[in-house]
Amino acid sequence: MREFEHATLMDQAEALAISVGHALDLAIRVNGWAVLAVSGGRSPVPMFERLRYRPVRWEAVTVTLVDERVVPPDHPDSNGGMVRAHLLREAAASAAFVPLIADADEVAEPARAVARLNQAFRQPDVVVLGMGEDGHTASLFPDAPELQAALSDPRPGYLVTHPAAAPHVRVTLNLAALLGAERTFLAVAGEEKGKVLDRAKEGPAPALPVSILLANQRRGFDIFRA
Repeated sequence: MREFEHATLMDQAEALAISVGHALDLAIRVNGWAVLAVSGGRSPVPMFERLRYRPVRWEAVTVTLVDERVVPPDHPDSNGGMVRAHLLREAAASAAFVPLIADADEVAEPARAVARLNQAFRQPDVVVLGMGEDGHTASLFPDAPELQAALSDPRPGYLVTHPAAAPHVRVTLNLAALLGAERTFLAVAGEEKGKVLDRAKEGPAPALPVSILLANQRRGFDIFRA
C-alpha cells in the first residue's frame, strides 16, 4: 500500500487521472480489455474531467460503478448520470458502460438490478474509491443491515444495502469484488476524512468499513490524499 500527498484537489485529480490511465493501459496489455469501476458523488468529477482525455484504448474499456443510488438514470442523484456527463466524453466516449440501475423497473425492485449484474459479473481490474467521514467506502455503510453480508460473502458481486444515515437505497460491490481488483485507488480529501483514514489504518473494525478493506488488500493499492 502506497500513499501520495497532494497540495490541492486539482493536483490530486491530475495525479489520480494519470495513474488510473496507466493502470488501464497495463490491464489492456495483459488481457486485451479492462473493466474500470468508479465511485460517484461530486468528488470524482475533477478526476473524470482529466481522465477522459487520457490516451487510453477506450474502445477496450468497460466502465461501471462501484455503487449506485437506487434512483432513475436521469435523477440528479444518479451516479450513472454523473459518469455519463463527466467521464464518458471526448476520448472516453468510445468506452462501453454498464449502469447499475438501468430503468424504472430496477428502481422499483433493485433486486432485479443485482440479479442482472451478478449474472453477467465481470471482475473490475481497476477500482476508484472514495470514503465518507463515517468510514464507509462504496456503499458499505457502518449502519447498513447488510454490512456483514457484504463483508463476509466470498463470492465477488453486487448486493443491495439500506444505509440509515444516507439518502436512497444503494446497490454496491461487496468486499470480495473490491479486493479482487488488480489496482485500487482510494481518494481522500480534507482534514476530517484524513483523520478517519488514519484511524482506519490502525486496524480492521466494522465501525469503519474502509478499515476492513485496508486490512485485507493484497494487490496494488494506492491512497491519494489532498
